[in-house]
Amino acid sequence: MLSSGSVAPAIALPDQHGNQVLLSSFLGQRVLIFFYPKASTPGCTQQACGLRDVAAQVGGTVILGVSPDKPAAQKKFDDKYSLGYPLLADTEHEVAEAYGVWAQKSMYGKQYMGIVRSAFLVGVDGTIEYAWYKISPADTPKKLLEAVGK
Repeated sequence: MLSSGSVAPAIALPDQHGNQVLLSSFLGQRVLIFFYPKASTPGCTQQACGLRDVAAQVGGTVILGVSPDKPAAQKKFDDKYSLGYPLLADTEHEVAEAYGVWAQKSMYGKQYMGIVRSAFLVGVDGTIEYAWYKISPADTPKKLLEAVGK
């Protein structure tokens, strides 16, 4: 698991428009990376919309959403809710594994691998300032606002 002071693992993934997004291109800015299980599901919608609603209050902090969904599903999600920030398609869950959020889960007695909803605030130097594993959808925007002092 990553913690405060850890170097943020690299990200190079396509967004909802098919553009390659590199975490390294945001060096010098704070970046919130949030991992969500599936676009357009109730909890993920609450989390993504909550972040959209506070985006103007977090200064220059970049917001990046990451899920295993394909770019087309990410685009539908963005279009439907006017999210306005990059949604990255981690279809092979390599980035999720690097951040320690790809794990065995259980629902209705069935075991499967999936995203553990989590968020990370990366500082201007590329290190993790805050790591919030198993964060609730409602707490994600609140924790971001607290972290940036708003």
